[in-house]
Amino acid sequence: MVYKRTGYAPWSLTREAGVQSATVDSEIEVPQYLQPTINTGIVDDKGDWKGIKSSDEQFIGLSKAEAIPNGGEVLFPDTNDFPSINMTGYYDIIIAIKPSNGGDVALSGVMGPDTISFANLTPVNPVTLRGSIGGGENSPSIYNFLSDSSETLTADVWNIFYIGDKFRNQKNMQFKITNNSGGSSNIEFAFMRVVVI
Repeated sequence: MVYKRTGYAPWSLTREAGVQSATVDSEIEVPQYLQPTINTGIVDDKGDWKGIKSSDEQFIGLSKAEAIPNGGEVLFPDTNDFPSINMTGYYDIIIAIKPSNGGDVALSGVMGPDTISFANLTPVNPVTLRGSIGGGENSPSIYNFLSDSSETLTADVWNIFYIGDKFRNQKNMQFKITNNSGGSSNIEFAFMRVVVI
């Protein structure tokens, strides 16, 4: 319901004569209701729209390297759509590795490739990602985010690993896999980024 009131203008003769008026009642009805909202992003200080990320629903960046010799290294992902992984806006990552020859691999998260810029910097040093996240008095200030020297994989199935928080907002990264299975192996790789709410 809407109420309309009129009042005397401050410059009117009636107000000049001392007659008071109010354009609103002393008790105002305020509509009260709940309305759900959805936050899909912001407009930043430059006026650019920044949408809120959502977790990948399926594995992406599927790559395959064939006949990697024992001791050989391969970088993933390696596709036209995903030459590297951009974790901007993401917290965790799930990686999947499918080798044709079961056994050990070494696994590390590396910067790069050096052909892709990190924000506006290029080339970057394509080495194991290092930095500091949280920690306490006994934690080193700078350390390798992921450098697993021996992880045993089962052949011909997807071996899936959830890696939490280490690569949050990393802009340009890959995973280096070293085949230590004792023989040549085809290696497939995929990843899924996760937003923690």
